[in-house]
Amino acid sequence: MTTILAIESSCDDTSAAVLRDRRVLSNVIASQKVHEQYGGVVPELASRAHQQNIIPVVDAAIRQAGIGKEEIDAVGFTRGPGLLGSLLVGVSFAKSFATALDKPLIEVNHLQAHVLSHFIDKPDSPDTPEFPFICLLVSGGHTQILLLRDYFDIEVLGTTIDDAAGEAIDKAAKIMDLGYPGGPVIDRLAKEGDANAYRFATPHIEGYNYSFSGIKTSFLYFLRDRLKEDPDFIEKHKADLCASIQNTIVSFLLKKVERAALDRRVRQVAIAGGVSANSRLRSELQRICAKHGWRAFIPPFSFCTDNAAMVAIAAHFKYQRGEFADISLPPYTRGS
Repeated sequence: MTTILAIESSCDDTSAAVLRDRRVLSNVIASQKVHEQYGGVVPELASRAHQQNIIPVVDAAIRQAGIGKEEIDAVGFTRGPGLLGSLLVGVSFAKSFATALDKPLIEVNHLQAHVLSHFIDKPDSPDTPEFPFICLLVSGGHTQILLLRDYFDIEVLGTTIDDAAGEAIDKAAKIMDLGYPGGPVIDRLAKEGDANAYRFATPHIEGYNYSFSGIKTSFLYFLRDRLKEDPDFIEKHKADLCASIQNTIVSFLLKKVERAALDRRVRQVAIAGGVSANSRLRSELQRICAKHGWRAFIPPFSFCTDNAAMVAIAAHFKYQRGEFADISLPPYTRGS
């Protein structure tokens, strides 16, 4: 058996988890509420909060797992991509902790960790994807269509050329003054609205790539014109607006995922990342997969947002391959 302690600090959530083989013993997350008043993550405030949270979060993860520090076989950590100040806190702590215990380090790519969360043992849903499979990785900072042939043999079929889908949803929420983070609010209000009430322009991008800046502009200009006619337009039609912009983005996302799966003759499709918690995305993926006779893999809500359990499962597979990190490795903000 292999016991991994993992640390995640790429953005504004401080998380530590303990995995024994592929089973979660603990997964502790400390979120930062300070960013709500600013309408987005403030990097300097995020790094300060990580400094305050990292020790109690790691301590809680070890205690909840019911293990002693000497039982840890390796320390996994998110090396990037992410916010540099936030990453530095997690990376520095992981290096110090591993050195003190004389344990090996395992560096993990944050995006790969999201995808590999599908391989965590889940008692209520034991099935895991079989290779090859398509995965839509969609969050506030990233939107990619991936083809996985193995745990770390991942081909990027398509990506966003500008904004991410999650950022577009949050921007729409900000325009309507729904607060931050806006994604969950739009999802909740959309359930009460008509998804076909309004139509917004989607760009024609070749291949499997995405662009969301045009959708944001279309939504902004639509509201600008309607508010000239009726200053209370947003308040009167809030649920329909939420349902329509959500439907526009989800349909745009899945149209290319469906095409990629058909083109590559893959019969298994997964979603991962923060936006994979969106109820419309989850239900529409299931509908498309049922239409084609494909298998859909949807992560539990606890593994959608940033968490250390996903880092731990990625570290677990790297441990099996003997891929350990040198203590001199610095964090990175972009790429891999």
